[in-house]
This record gives sequence, C-alpha cells and structure tokens, in this order.
Amino acid sequence: MKRLVKVTDGDTGKRIDKLLSEQLPDLTRSAIQHLIQDGCVTISGSPVKKNAKATVGDEITVELPEAKEVAIEPENIPLDIVYEDNDIVVVNKPKGMVVHPAPGNWSGTLVNALMYHCGDSLSGINGEIRPGIVHRIDKDTSGLLVVAKNDKAHQSLAAQIKVHTAGRRYFAVVYGAPREDKGTIHAPIARHPVDRKKMAVLVGGREAITHYEVLEHYQGYCYITFLLETGRTHQIRVHMAHIGHPIIGDPLYGPSKDKWKLEGQCLHAGELSLTHPVTGERMTFQAPLPKYFDTVLQKLRNQYGEI
Repeated sequence: MKRLVKVTDGDTGKRIDKLLSEQLPDLTRSAIQHLIQDGCVTISGSPVKKNAKATVGDEITVELPEAKEVAIEPENIPLDIVYEDNDIVVVNKPKGMVVHPAPGNWSGTLVNALMYHCGDSLSGINGEIRPGIVHRIDKDTSGLLVVAKNDKAHQSLAAQIKVHTAGRRYFAVVYGAPREDKGTIHAPIARHPVDRKKMAVLVGGREAITHYEVLEHYQGYCYITFLLETGRTHQIRVHMAHIGHPIIGDPLYGPSKDKWKLEGQCLHAGELSLTHPVTGERMTFQAPLPKYFDTVLQKLRNQYGEI
C-alpha cells in the first residue's frame, strides 16, 4: 500500500521522518525510520536518506509492506444497530469496544461482530483487518459509527468525511468550563514527541478544528457538545486538555487521579448526519446517552444543581 505526502511551505526544512510521523499519525516515528532504512520512503523514485529534510513541493511516497495475513474471525457479539440497508450500517458502539483488530486486540472488536452480522457484505477498501470501517472512535468513547457494506458506499462516505459534509456531534462532561459558552478551537495536532500513545497540540501538526457549545454549567464541571470539522486522532480529548478543561475519566489527557472512576473518558458520539451514498437522501441518526454518562449528569445535577 502506498501513502503520498506533499510537502507544503510550513513543512520545509523538517526532517522527513518527523514530518511523516505528523502527517501519518497511525505510524510511529520509529516505524517510519525503519521504512526509510529499508528504502520504502522515496521522493521521485529515489530512496530518502536517514537525516533528509523536506523541501516544498516534494511528493513523498511511503510504501507500506503488505500486512501479514491474520485470520480475523467472525464473532457472535450483540450489536446495537441503529440503521441498516444494502449499503450502510449505522452502529451505536459501546464504551470499551475496540473498532478494528490490531496487535493485542485480535478478537472482541466491532469488526469481529460486523463480520458475523454482515457475512461477506462489507467493503474491502481498508483490507482484511478493517473491512467496512470508514471512520473510528476511541475504544472508551461510545456512540455512532457508519460502516460501508460495499466499496461504492465506502468511497462516498470517506469523501463526505474528508470534505466535512458528514456531521458528527459529540457530548462530554469536562472539568471547569471554557471562558465563552460557545466557540471554536483551532489548533494543530500531531503525535506527542515523547509519549507515542498520545497526541498533542504542536506547531506544524495537522489542522484540527473543533466547535463547542456548553449545554449545562455545574460547580467545577460542565456538560458540553462538540461538532467536528476535522477528524484527528483523539481530537476532542486533546483540544479540551489543551485549553485546560479535560474530559472527566480521560486516562491519557485528564488528571492522574480522577474521583469518577469511569474507566475511560465521558465522551459520546451522539449524532451522525450523512448523505446516503446511493439514494442521495440526507440522513441523521441519534444515539441516547449511555447509562454511565447519564449517571454522571444526574449526580452533578443532584449535587450542584445547574448554575
């Protein structure tokens, strides 16, 4: 599989391994360095040298080796199907479920469940490990995902996400409250330079835009909704931590001690809107807040009342 990265003005002079780790967040810098060493990273057909720096206009090609074949087994795992037809499935993913198999999580994922539910009716664009998967949400984030049942649907849905015509609304409870009740966080996101499990707001990272609106205020917390304009890894979690209001329960970006003991962030993808890839109909789907989230809100309302 080939990945192409075009160097822009803002990336000129960066080491190519660093640039690629920012532009391809699913690859670690170490993995990219190995690819460079193996001659899998080229510019105009010539292998990139270890310490090479980027020049504006360069088109960097990253040739990813074929993944070793892994037998992904269908599993009879109950799914909360919000909508299904011959082209798409909209699923309300529970908190704690990984979306697709990966090292350490080869079973129990949404893909395992979808393979059992849909049989061979899933798009193949993302390969055997991620059939049908157009976009993802984190393991400990609950909520709506659309899955493609054929390649035509996959291409349409992926294009909608890329040009921001697919709407994704999230809900969360965060520490404190932003200064303004409604606003936009526009801050670039890249892989954390030290902790590779995390993302961070970094100059030179990929553009990331999150719109927010506070729904309810409590003492020390607020209930807030988000609309994503871009879809970077951990985007909402990183942006809220960046402005000093991390999501409660967030093990990566929140405080080390969290009294809520939620085993994951209080974040729910509650609304998804898209244009049907075949009929052209504009569709909106909603998923109610899960029980754990509703319990948090009730405790806050009972303890503090709305301010």
